[in-house]
Amino acid sequence: MKTQTLDLKELYQNEYDQWLTETVKLLKSRELEKLDYDNLIEELETLGRSERNAVKSLLLQIITHLMLYQFWQEERERNLNHWAAEIITFRVQLEDKMTTNLRNYLESELPKIYQNALLIVQKKTQLNSLPEQCPYSLEQLFDKHWFPD
Repeated sequence: MKTQTLDLKELYQNEYDQWLTETVKLLKSRELEKLDYDNLIEELETLGRSERNAVKSLLLQIITHLMLYQFWQEERERNLNHWAAEIITFRVQLEDKMTTNLRNYLESELPKIYQNALLIVQKKTQLNSLPEQCPYSLEQLFDKHWFPD
């Protein structure tokens, strides 16, 4: 079955899974002139944004829970194991998504992610003496076995 660009554009609108299958076939066979470039570009841009947002969200959760774990003393005894389990869960999910490119992205976004985590933790705990800069390295944040003292 030969697929024309127009057919691919229609598939994209009506049969996304089939559009994806046909697009992959064309890429594998190097039939680049038949690709639906407009929709392919849109999908790749969306995929990139989606992956960046997913890893950013996971890192925000890791930092937030690490701060609760480390600094919220009045809730520590009751919630310590829960927070630790959540941190490990988020780290495992992050590890599954991690690429070199996404790691570089998170490194550049870390100060902003930390400021958002700080805002969340301050609101939740009413603590005012939290560090203004992220006290954790990226390696510590990714390490499934590392927890602050």
